Amino acid sequence: MNNLPDLDRELCENLLREYTKSESLLLHAFSVEACVAAYATKFNKDPLYWGNVAMLHDFDYEMYPSPEEHPYKGAEILRAKGFSEDFIDSIMSHTPYTGVPRTTLLRKVLFACDELAGFITAVSYVMPDKKVDQVEARSVLKKMKDKAFARSVSREDIRGGAEILEIPLEEHIGFCIQALRQLHTKLAPNPEKY
Repeated sequence: MNNLPDLDRELCENLLREYTKSESLLLHAFSVEACVAAYATKFNKDPLYWGNVAMLHDFDYEMYPSPEEHPYKGAEILRAKGFSEDFIDSIMSHTPYTGVPRTTLLRKVLFACDELAGFITAVSYVMPDKKVDQVEARSVLKKMKDKAFARSVSREDIRGGAEILEIPLEEHIGFCIQALRQLHTKLAPNPEKY
C-alpha cells in the first residue's frame, strides 16, 4: 500500500479526467470518493487511499462500458502505472461479475457507497433548489420505492450495501448525504471543476 500512485490524489484525478469527460461521471467519481473517504475517517482508515480507490472505481467506464471491458481495462491501465494489486483488487470488487470478493472493509464500503451516491445525487436534482443540502434520508427512502425514478440504480445494491456494513439503511443514507453536502459545498464556488 506504500506505492506512490495509490496515495497521489492529483495523479489519480488526472487519470480520471484523462479517461472520463462526462460531467455526470466525474461528479459520480467525486461523490463516491467523498462518501468512501468519510467512512475511512469514521473507521480510522486512510481517507486518501480509500478516496483514491473510490475516485477511480469507474474511471475506465466511459471508454470501456461493457462488462467484458469494465473494470478489466482499468485494472490493466492501473497495473501499468504502478498501482498496488490491493488498490486494483478493491476496484475490481465493486462489480460482482469480476468474481473479486468483498473481503475487506474498503471493498464493502466502496460497494455500499457506489449506487447510493448516484441515487442521492439524482434525488437532489428533483429538490426545489436542486441541491443536496435539501435532501434528507427519508426523501431518499421514499424515492427508492418509486421504481420509475432513477430506474437504472439498483435498490437491491443500496440495501445490500447497508447490510454488508451492518449499518441501518437510513443511517447509511444519512451518513452519505452528509459527506455529499461537504463535497458540494467545497465544489459550489467552482462548478466548472467537474
